[in-house]
Amino acid sequence: MASAPEDPVLERYFKGHKAAITSVDFSPNGKQLATASWDTFLMLWNCKPQARAFRYVGHKDVVTSVQFSPLGNLLASASRDRTIRLWIPDKRGKSSEFKAHTAPVRSIDFSADGQFLATASEDKSIKVWNMYRQRFLYSLYRHTHWVRCAKFSPDGRLIVSCSEDKTIKIWDTTNKQCVNNFSDSVGFANFVGFNPTGTCIASAGSDHTVKIWDIRVNKLLQHYQVHSGGVNCVSFHPSGNYLITASSDGTLKILDLLEGRLIYTLQGHTGPVFTVSFSKGGDLFSSGGADAQVLLWRTNFDGLNCKDIIKRNLKRLHFDSSPHLVDIYPRTPHPHEGKIETVEINPKLEVIDLQTSSPPVMDILSFDSTTTTDTTVRTLADKGEEINSYFLNPSLLSSECSPTTSKKKTEDTSDFPSESQRSIPLAVTDALEHIMEQLSVLTQTVSILEQRLTLTEDKLKDCLENQHRLFNAIQQKS
Repeated sequence: MASAPEDPVLERYFKGHKAAITSVDFSPNGKQLATASWDTFLMLWNCKPQARAFRYVGHKDVVTSVQFSPLGNLLASASRDRTIRLWIPDKRGKSSEFKAHTAPVRSIDFSADGQFLATASEDKSIKVWNMYRQRFLYSLYRHTHWVRCAKFSPDGRLIVSCSEDKTIKIWDTTNKQCVNNFSDSVGFANFVGFNPTGTCIASAGSDHTVKIWDIRVNKLLQHYQVHSGGVNCVSFHPSGNYLITASSDGTLKILDLLEGRLIYTLQGHTGPVFTVSFSKGGDLFSSGGADAQVLLWRTNFDGLNCKDIIKRNLKRLHFDSSPHLVDIYPRTPHPHEGKIETVEINPKLEVIDLQTSSPPVMDILSFDSTTTTDTTVRTLADKGEEINSYFLNPSLLSSECSPTTSKKKTEDTSDFPSESQRSIPLAVTDALEHIMEQLSVLTQTVSILEQRLTLTEDKLKDCLENQHRLFNAIQQKS
């Protein structure tokens, strides 16, 4: 079947990984694509044809998740080796390693402001990290089985998590408490995420289903049974009007959330599809799976001006904004309204001039360290490439490092300004932060004690009322 102009089109294949792709993410400007794989490597692809690709070597086991920071100056990765790594996405690939989880780490997610990172692990916990200080902040414990995924809400006030205990939990990042709980008796969610306005969550179910919940009213809004295998990943279009799903049945499905129906089935992969993600502008999306291929697609089906919708969504993220009905999904016209049947797209059946990208690869080796480490670069292509200053991160680079510096000093591993540059000494800052953490624990303890006292008072009141009623009843009988 020939594709219509508004149908999604497969633009490119990226080949370089040696095993299944577990995670994909676009840079904020849409010019680069990061991928993670079972081959233990992280790869950074340039969307320009024939541009060099980077392969980051450092994890000792499967890399399960990858994500760019909101500014694009950092790349975070999680692995079954129980670590999280932060990379500068350039040809030097300087990295920091975080260790706190006691089991494989399944997912990572930056908050929208880039200040925090949430990680989910098979140790049944979610951990939150401070990115400026590059240190562990706190853990969230309530799940009774492996936590598969944890994501921040767009405003950063909430975290949603899913676990093999068959629950989806909503956490308040201010008081660090579980404030909501969705449970399923059939299967567990492999992946969960917020819509662009933060009012709804979508879950990808091992029971082949996709569910969308309104977290304001705790109601299941939509329930899709369109796959014949477990659903591994979902991604909202930035407009909030569409959801794309990746499944072990080997297909990608595109759902129209306004009309509540399936509109496209995409068949480009051989074997299960594990991951899918829209670009930040929504004009592209990428998918990866067991066939070790990364596919880059042109969206096309959303002919609307997405920037206007995205701006409207951002306005509604304010804490004091009153709920709007269109917060669920903005009602706007669609270019595919005349279509009734689901469109199936199989690029392998069409005669198209498709670019298969197997670019020159630069391997970047990182030494094992729990702090920021220097790296040894093994170049498989030309050595005359300039460092892209867009990606340099002041919090990871020392003050003596600059984009044009070719010689790195091994003794300079500090992630923060020197003592002379600080208005407050580092030791004092650390002590104050420790005090604040202890005060936070004390505050939570007092809050719990208050709740228990209130419950005790209520029970005593009930007992006294019951005694009073019994006393009155005995007096009436006598």
